[in-house]
Amino acid sequence: MKSVVILISGRGSNMQVIAEAGLPVRVAAVISNRADAAGLEWAAKRGIATQMVDHRGFAGRDAFDAALADAIEAHRPDLVVLAGFMRILGEAFVTRFAGRMLNIHPSLLPSFPGLHTHRRAIEEGVKVHGTTVHFVTPALDHGPIVIQAAVPVLPDDDEDSLAERVLEAEHRIYPQAVRWFAEDRLVIRDGVVRVNGSDARDCAQLLMVQP
Repeated sequence: MKSVVILISGRGSNMQVIAEAGLPVRVAAVISNRADAAGLEWAAKRGIATQMVDHRGFAGRDAFDAALADAIEAHRPDLVVLAGFMRILGEAFVTRFAGRMLNIHPSLLPSFPGLHTHRRAIEEGVKVHGTTVHFVTPALDHGPIVIQAAVPVLPDDDEDSLAERVLEAEHRIYPQAVRWFAEDRLVIRDGVVRVNGSDARDCAQLLMVQP
């Protein structure tokens, strides 16, 4: 059974879904950069090891990244899962965990990387929005795509209503991506994620979630 460390900055709703999904993984630890992250209490109550590495206690990003990486490696994880971890991680950190770190982003990448994705989608007038699970690379919100879920943008949507629908989609696809990793089904070939060498469509799925 593979071991997973999950990084959070807040309530960690994706962390909770992954921990309770009955996946063939062991959540070895939940680590946050914020002491007030509600997800830490949730994890601790369920017997999951928790730790806080406060980014404000370090002189710069490199020092924080090094301390965070050491905290993660202490649990010897097979996979690092970013679940609402609101820190940009440097190239050295990403390289250290290359091929074994997943992130979920609230847009259909490569569209709308960065922040305020739902607001930007509405302002641009797109008709389909969504979320993406991808392997992490040094480029922000970029990396081989594992799975995506699409949701329609409704005429009366505001930022909050669209965000809620996208979050529901996140909760569907992130556990699936972690399961595929745990089952050794994910292969990165020429920058494209495939399942055991089969056609990429077996893995880089696009799920339409109805409103």
